[in-house]
Amino acid sequence: MSTVQHTAPRLPGLGDWTDAAGLRRVQEDRLPGALAQATRSRFHHDRIASAGPVRTVGDLGRLPVMDKADLRANYPFGLLAVDRTDVATYHESSGTSGDPTSSYFTDADWYDVVDRFARNAIDLGPGDTLLVRTPYALLTTGHQAHLAGRHRGATVVPADNRSTVVTHARVVRLLRDLDVTVAWCLPTEAFLWAAAAQAAGLRPSVDFPRLRGLVVAGEPLSPSRQARISEIWGGIPVLQDYGSTETGSLAGECGAGRLHLWADRFIPEVLDPVTGHSATSGSGELVITTLYRQAMPLVRYNLRDHVRIDGDGCPCGLPLPTVEVLGRHEASCTVGGRRITQRQLEELVFGLPGVLFWRARAGSRLEVQIELAGADPSSTLEALIASRTGVTAEVEVVPPGTIVPAEVLTRLPEFTKPRTLFGAGDDWDRAVSYW
Repeated sequence: MSTVQHTAPRLPGLGDWTDAAGLRRVQEDRLPGALAQATRSRFHHDRIASAGPVRTVGDLGRLPVMDKADLRANYPFGLLAVDRTDVATYHESSGTSGDPTSSYFTDADWYDVVDRFARNAIDLGPGDTLLVRTPYALLTTGHQAHLAGRHRGATVVPADNRSTVVTHARVVRLLRDLDVTVAWCLPTEAFLWAAAAQAAGLRPSVDFPRLRGLVVAGEPLSPSRQARISEIWGGIPVLQDYGSTETGSLAGECGAGRLHLWADRFIPEVLDPVTGHSATSGSGELVITTLYRQAMPLVRYNLRDHVRIDGDGCPCGLPLPTVEVLGRHEASCTVGGRRITQRQLEELVFGLPGVLFWRARAGSRLEVQIELAGADPSSTLEALIASRTGVTAEVEVVPPGTIVPAEVLTRLPEFTKPRTLFGAGDDWDRAVSYW
């Protein structure tokens, strides 16, 4: 028999509690049902039953932690907790840090994902035109933003990402011609569009007057990088969203500039990977237990992201814990015996005026290249990296176009439909696009 709710479930709203005690009651009330749903999957069934009774949030520590290795080992449907006929969509991660992992959602799951995503301070509405510039395909990022935009009544422009059809130059035209008000993208995209706009003779800070904000995700984002994006685009808000393909949005930024965990929809823990001890606040690896996920419940799922959680309140008044995403192991390298993260580096790089594009490579010393026309701040950056990280760096200033070639910014759309009949002058080797 189907276990899926085909209508939208009753989900807690931001006004359903006023303090940490109220939030804990929401979690406690929902946890037994969430665990019961999880036991319908092959992976969770014995794992939860063998741990003994888990009735409260405090009992969760009895259960073992799971991670991406478990998702890969149970590919594709080992975590499925509903009938296959109730699965609305199937997705896979990008596979950038290993083999792809599966993720699937019922219609009710999507309602939860969309509702969480739409909570951020950008406050989408019918008057907005939302440009979605993250991948669709098998990832969830583009789909959740698209559905959230429609849920809030916005017009959606599905621009996708990594597409030869929608180039950076075309995005600039769409932003301007369609009076786009909000864009959802990777942080790097905001720099690429700015450079593409400049290549087209436009000023990002002036010539896009309807653009009122960017919502960014998918990459490490330091405060200095976030500030640089806002500066380039005329001081508009740049709001961060944090999540994953397996979970959808886990946190969104409020008007006070802090990321709030949607802790009424999942239970967050901070795990010390050395001791195995977990807590509700402090620094460590983020572990979550979903409360409303039907198709693929996650119980004590370790995202391997290093975070700092604070439950002491926020100036915005939202009664949800805040999180600072400090990075993940895959976004770090060892240089001279010291571990350095991308976030650490970009905080220093974007402290320099005028920088948009940079890259670094680890070895016996750190090689850093930054694109700049004008003054050479290499010695300043070398000293900063040494003093802040203890890593020896060699910084090279390279001319614009070295890291991001000009043709990347000005390229026009490329698209060829499959053909089998050609004219006498057609290049039939190039035109047959079966691949």
